[in-house]
Amino acid sequence: MEIINPVIKFADIFHNLSDDIISFQELDIKNTDEIHSYTSDVDVSRYIGWRLMLHREETYEHIETMLKREAAGTHLYASVVLKETGAVIGTVMLFDFHFDTSIAEIGYVFHKDYWGKGYGTRSVALICEFAEHKLKLKRLTASVVDENISSARILIKNSFLLEERVKGEYQIDGRTCDKLVLCKSL
Repeated sequence: MEIINPVIKFADIFHNLSDDIISFQELDIKNTDEIHSYTSDVDVSRYIGWRLMLHREETYEHIETMLKREAAGTHLYASVVLKETGAVIGTVMLFDFHFDTSIAEIGYVFHKDYWGKGYGTRSVALICEFAEHKLKLKRLTASVVDENISSARILIKNSFLLEERVKGEYQIDGRTCDKLVLCKSL
């Protein structure tokens, strides 16, 4: 009997998660310009693990890399779409799967025009529900730069708790910053 990677098996469900305000959709290179509007923004990229992408081609290649990771079953990615306008406002991800211990990591990034409007909190809630009910995970983790208070707040609103502070993990704008590891039991 062939064992199907649960990441691949449930990718279509992940790409179609939604609530009354936002929906997820499969990453698509046709959205390169919209995605580039935030991957090329210094304020957005400051605390994200992605490097600043000054040229559209870099964003295009980054999307291709994400699509390859998803096809390999190591990551799930989705664009976050504002239902009212159809605009791509961010990207969410679920990765670093450890099915033997039922753990994975989440991440998210949003265009700064959509910060502080609850879209991150909604997106994380959708991911948590999916991880628990479809992937049957027991725990989610997220890593945040300690200065990124807004991102930590999104996680705390979704019942994540601070588990670890790793001193001096990041260099941001010439400063040494700590990594906060937040976790949620599902």
